[in-house]
Amino acid sequence: MIVTIKNLRLRTIVGIYDWEKEKPQEITINLRVTFDGTTAAKKDDIEETINYKQLRNQIMGNIEDNDFNLVERIASETADIALSFPLAQKVWVEVDKPGALRLTDSVSIIVEKEKDAV
Repeated sequence: MIVTIKNLRLRTIVGIYDWEKEKPQEITINLRVTFDGTTAAKKDDIEETINYKQLRNQIMGNIEDNDFNLVERIASETADIALSFPLAQKVWVEVDKPGALRLTDSVSIIVEKEKDAV
């Protein structure tokens, strides 16, 4: 199974230039986490799956409580948080930084990690 969080919009300090460090900017996160949901489907029990509210809250806490130079770090740390859930097997994370480049909607970084690779 795959649990997906779409368009999680958060604000954080992100960037390498002084003007980027003056105030939080919006970023958007999309992620997919693969896991074995067989037991969750059979038992209908939240303890047997990835609790997406807890996942979202941990990601929010990390991003909103820290400053970042690079979206690469945000993507990597977000993937690590997802993989910290016991049932998580593999994660795909995309972090968009709107307005990062003139004449574009956004710039994004995508990272994929697997439990064995952590």
